[in-house]
Amino acid sequence: MEILSNRILEMAESETLAMTAKARELKAQGRDVISLSIGEPDFNTPDRVKVAAKKAIDDNFTHYPPVPGYPDLREAVCQKFKRDNGLDFKPEQIVVSTGAKQSIYQLAQVLINPGDEAIIPTPFWVSYKEIVRVAGGKCVFVKTSIDNDFKVTPEQLEAAITPKTKLIMFSSPSNPTGMLYTKEELRGIADVVARHPNVFVMADEIYEHINFVGKHESIAQFDDVKDRVITVNGVAKGFAMTGWRIGFIAAPLVIAKACNKLQGQITSATCSIAQKATVEAMLMDPTTSEDIINMRETFRKRRDMVFQMLSAIPGLKVRMPQGAFYFFPDVSAYYGKSFNGNEIKNSTDMAFYLLNEANVATVMGSAFGDDACIRLSYATSEDLLREALRRIAEALANLK
Repeated sequence: MEILSNRILEMAESETLAMTAKARELKAQGRDVISLSIGEPDFNTPDRVKVAAKKAIDDNFTHYPPVPGYPDLREAVCQKFKRDNGLDFKPEQIVVSTGAKQSIYQLAQVLINPGDEAIIPTPFWVSYKEIVRVAGGKCVFVKTSIDNDFKVTPEQLEAAITPKTKLIMFSSPSNPTGMLYTKEELRGIADVVARHPNVFVMADEIYEHINFVGKHESIAQFDDVKDRVITVNGVAKGFAMTGWRIGFIAAPLVIAKACNKLQGQITSATCSIAQKATVEAMLMDPTTSEDIINMRETFRKRRDMVFQMLSAIPGLKVRMPQGAFYFFPDVSAYYGKSFNGNEIKNSTDMAFYLLNEANVATVMGSAFGDDACIRLSYATSEDLLREALRRIAEALANLK
């Protein structure tokens, strides 16, 4: 008799976390591995946020908070949405969770019934598909093209919607591609959603503040669909607070209440100290905060350098990311080539070839729904990036 449930046996492991763990394992064995696999800013949390956390400890915020988050934090999140996005929410529409991943998981649990369909443009963040499947839903993948900056078109969405469609899930700026949707492109998506009153949209905006092309645009800005949009955000990426584990949703009240109900049964409120620190983060205006601006500009400089180096490698197809801190190059020109008798057939072969032969950890594109590509994170120093890309170029040149 099988001990474990079918639910967990059928769930795929997070490939990004698996590759990061493999890189750490090899480094512990003495290998000089450069990891470009993890999606984590290599910056420290801003000092003013750390000061707020220390004060919270001294002020004895060490007891159970309200399940959806402290009132002052939910109010600060509302102020953030108004200031940064022009969106009006009430505190009762905000649910603070232990990271944006929990926020997305809870959303799927409260919206999706067995057999419901969730449309996910590919490439997508690795956990979307498993979160939908564990809720009993069916993933409907819509393939995008590198030639269109990996962005889904309204026509593609319209063609994918069926009477069973319940949810559309996407991120902007995107993990893994770094691309983002313009206001006009989001308006086109909203027009489709407006024609289907039973379809909801999950907009994952966790990389909002790492945007190199201008103002971030939210699909919730459009009045004809805002009551069916759930905006997911948090402090991990834009504030270098990955370890604090704070994410949140802004949602229609009925959905926020449902997520609050579910959270009350599984984790209750997230860390009280992290919540108080996040209040301070929410007060940081991204247009004036030196911490946010300096991190974004550092990423911009790295992005430009990596683009130049990747573009110089024969056979790679590369697009310039507009946000986040990833490249998603098409490496399929090397499929069918070999090194020491080992043929590269797909993105998994490529990722392990680069790990074993170049000592560079990347993530296979198949994890994100596009087997032609691999994902590289440039959230590390310029020196390490230069060396990693030199190794990658050398390893690819050795494939015959």
